[in-house]
Formats: sequence, structure tokens, C-alpha cells
Amino acid sequence: MSVKDTEKPELPGTGIRVLIVDDDEAHAQAVAESLERVGYECSVAGSGERGLSLIEKETYDVVVTDLRMGEIDGLTLLRKTKEELPDAEVILLTGHASVQSALAAGQAGASMYLTKPLDISELRAAVEKASTRVRLLRRNAELARRLDEKFGFEGVIGNAPSMKRVIDQLKHVSNTNTTVLILGESGTGKELVARALHQNSDRKNKPFVPVNISALPESILESELFGHEAGSFTGAVSKRIGKFEYANGGTLFLDEVGEMPVDTQIKLLRVLENRRITRVGSNDEIDVNVRLVAATNADLKESVSSGKFREDLYFRLNVVRISLPPLRERVADIPLLIDHFRKMIADIHGRETPNVSRAARHSLVTYDWPGNIRQLRNAIESMLVNDIDGLLDVDDLPEEIRPAPGSVNEAELGDMVFGADQLIGKPLEDVERYYMQRALEVTKGNREEAAHLLGIGERTLYRKIKEYGLHE
Repeated sequence: MSVKDTEKPELPGTGIRVLIVDDDEAHAQAVAESLERVGYECSVAGSGERGLSLIEKETYDVVVTDLRMGEIDGLTLLRKTKEELPDAEVILLTGHASVQSALAAGQAGASMYLTKPLDISELRAAVEKASTRVRLLRRNAELARRLDEKFGFEGVIGNAPSMKRVIDQLKHVSNTNTTVLILGESGTGKELVARALHQNSDRKNKPFVPVNISALPESILESELFGHEAGSFTGAVSKRIGKFEYANGGTLFLDEVGEMPVDTQIKLLRVLENRRITRVGSNDEIDVNVRLVAATNADLKESVSSGKFREDLYFRLNVVRISLPPLRERVADIPLLIDHFRKMIADIHGRETPNVSRAARHSLVTYDWPGNIRQLRNAIESMLVNDIDGLLDVDDLPEEIRPAPGSVNEAELGDMVFGADQLIGKPLEDVERYYMQRALEVTKGNREEAAHLLGIGERTLYRKIKEYGLHE
């Protein structure tokens, strides 16, 4: 059998491994050579048995196999490939085409069915189409891995007891359809937690749709959430799909829900109760399957008391409540966050990960952080982009965080966060007293946080506070 080489090399197949299986070895070699010219990495098997052996031992992206061979034919090889290499694409070749064999090939999962003698342009197009599917699968798998890494529970950084409780709570409620209310100051990571809930649920392959209520004018909020029909109001020139419809099957995240106008609150409550929305200007109800996660930095109980927020909607949202502590109450996590952000931001800017001086770490740990994690991230990014010597030091700190000249004594920075070289040689009791006092200072007297930072039980710390006469 001959292979008619009628085309010049087309798109390169770099990075794609192809296995050609044919008991006509001369034909198999000709196919391999024609594909290698455009960059594919090819292996050849002269029988179905040899092809099966290679599939069991090696990894291939595309398998090109003859249909009629010996005991192990192309259909058998196709089915085995789908078992061993489920992401691989299989192209079947035959010199005896029939409707029955084509149907069997399609039902078994073949991506294409080509007849001999082969036209090289047709073969290369088929392999390129198959390899494009493989590349797409790889990209999707990589995207899923990155999403899991960024928005999985590992992305919610924190070893402080308060954050461990949050992570435990997330693990319990993520794979449910329960409505969740996230409370926390601005910058504490409410959207990150909402994304982690979504990414660890069975809705992860459906949309995650964030909406910041405070950023939308009241006049268009209802249309943004529920959609509208053409002509329903001035400027509505065409039909619009609202966020609820867009998030169907997935998760809708309503940030700053405490800012929602009362009229919209009534409609939201109806949607949560009936799981149906009505577009502005329409009388038709549309079923929606959406998990709602809401967040606010406001005191909703106070808003209920003052009449700004409906009590029935508050109870409907407050099924599971997750409270995120401000950064000043989880000081033990600041060193972890510093290291996380300096590596992440350096990667974003294509720079080497810089070190952070002990004095700069001291300033970052002891700062009050009114803007919480968002402010810390921005501070690290500012330090990194302005740095010229590869060391993030006090002079790189944003002005509001930078200590006054002479206010930081470098010799006093040796503690559990910054190192303690100057304590070497002192009595163990003095070292222990020093560590415990510094832990209480860094955590502003929070015994639970201080005990966690020291790696001891809270009762032990309480006993040592009395024994050493430490100041809280």
C-alpha cells in the first residue's frame, strides 16, 4: 500500500506523541515519516500485540491504528487505549471501509476513521485535529489544577486557630447547596472564601459569578440580577440575561449585600424561596438552580433593627455564617502571608523572589493593618516593584508602615518570628520567658494566638504567665 505525499509540511506537532500501529510495517514507517516532518514524535508497532504492549508501558497523545490486523485488531486496540490512556485520541485506518465498521469505530470512541490509500494532507489534518483536542484537555486540566491551588482550601492561608476554624467550617459546608453568609471587615478575603466554597463543591465546573452590590447604581441593580426584556425601560434596547440566569448550575456571590435596597431585597427573598426569577418587563418565571453566597462588612442585625435590612431575608441568608477575623487578630499568620505574597507577586512580575529583612518583617507584623489582607498584599507588591537591591527592607516599606528612624532596635528583633541568635548562651528559663513575653506583645495579649505561635497549649501559657509574671 502506498502513501501519497501531496502536501508540504503543515502545522507543527511539537510536544505530541503519536503511536502508529499497522502490520504493514512499510506503510507504518511511511506514515511515521510524514508526521515526523511536521514535528510529531512517532513510534511504530508492526502488530496489534506490539501496539498493545507499548500502550500499556508508554504514554501517547494520539494512536493511529489499522483496523484489520491479526488477533488484536484496531477495534480491540481502540478499546484498550481508552482504558489505559483515556485522554488519548485514536484514528482508525482501513482499506476495507464499511458502514458497520465506521459505526463500531465511532461507538468505541474513535476520533476519526480514514480509508487507505492515505492522502497525507488528510492524515495530517486528522492528527492535528486530534492533537488540538489533546492540548485543550491539557489546558483545561492545568486550569483546574491552578484553580484548585488558588481557590482550594490551600489558598485560604492561615494557621491561627481562628482561621483553622474557618477552614474546617468550609470543608463541612462546601459540598452542599446551603446558603452561606460571610462576615468580615473589608479586605479580609471574603471573595476568596466564596470561591473556595465554589471550587470545592460539585458546582465547580459551572460558573462562579461575583456581584458587588455597592458598586451598582440602584436604578440598574434589579436588571443586573434578574435581567430584562427589550423595551422594558428607557435604554433597554435588547434582552439581557441577569446574573442569576448566568450563574445557573453554579454559585452567585453577592458582596456587600447589606447595601441592597429594600425593594430589591423583597425580590431576592422571593427568588431564594421559589428558585425562580422574573426578568424586568416580563411576566414569565424562569427556573434557576443557583447556590447563593452573600458577604458583608456591615452589622446586619443592626441594619435589621434600623429597618434598612429585612429580617426575613437576614434569616434566609444566615443559614451558615462564616466570620473572618481581621488580620490584627491573626498576627501569627502574617509571616505566612508575607512569604506567600512575595513569592506570588515576584512570579507575576517575572522577578526573583526577594528576601525580607528582619526589621521590615518586624514592621509588617506589628502594624495594625486597617485594610487587612488586601492592604498587606498591596504593601508587599509596592515593596517588590520599588526594590532595587533584592532585599525588601525598611526603606522599601510604604510610608504609613515605615517606622520612625531609630524606633526599631535590630538587636531586639530576635524572637520566634525573626530568629533569636542573641539569646544563645542564656539560661533556658530566660529564653522561655522572653519568647512568651514577645508572643503576648506580638498578638496584643491574645492568649490563644500566642499559645499557637509558641506551639504550646493555652493552659500551659496561662500557667507560665503567672509563674513568670508576664504582662498581657
